[in-house]
Amino acid sequence: MVLFRSDQRQNADSNANRDDDFMRRALALVQAEPKSVGAPIGCVIVLNGKIVGEGTNEVACQHDPTAHAEIVAIRRATQSLEAQELRGATLYSTLQPCGMCTMASIWAKIGRIVCGAERGQVHRMYFEDRHLDTLDFIADAYRADLSIKGGVLGSECAALYYGADDIVPIEEQGNI
Repeated sequence: MVLFRSDQRQNADSNANRDDDFMRRALALVQAEPKSVGAPIGCVIVLNGKIVGEGTNEVACQHDPTAHAEIVAIRRATQSLEAQELRGATLYSTLQPCGMCTMASIWAKIGRIVCGAERGQVHRMYFEDRHLDTLDFIADAYRADLSIKGGVLGSECAALYYGADDIVPIEEQGNI
């Protein structure tokens, strides 16, 4: 059991509320997109309490396999800040980031990743390797200063995707 002083509890509750608010923004981005754009993933990057970059999956419309929501948001954040690093920023994604997006977060020096739906809540096709997890990438990159929190609005986010046991039509399968 973890004990908090009253000011620590209030700060933890405030952070949880902020996490929910920013995840709701990531969800709203996805809900505003047409259904034909590919995997419905939304991402928001926050620095000092302000959104500095956001994006959705643009792989199909950009004809770019690297245009995942997280990469798009990182690009927009670094461009808006005219910086190549996002130290102290938090990345909010409706789905636990894949390996590519996690490595991009590491290289961008993002300080925290908050995700909605986690690997076990969605179909395996959303991840490129069945045995590696985002936490493994972070540990292997020696980034003790990068933290990850999963399950923020997890059920709402998971509803965007095929479930772990769903049968996915062949034309919609990816990474399998």
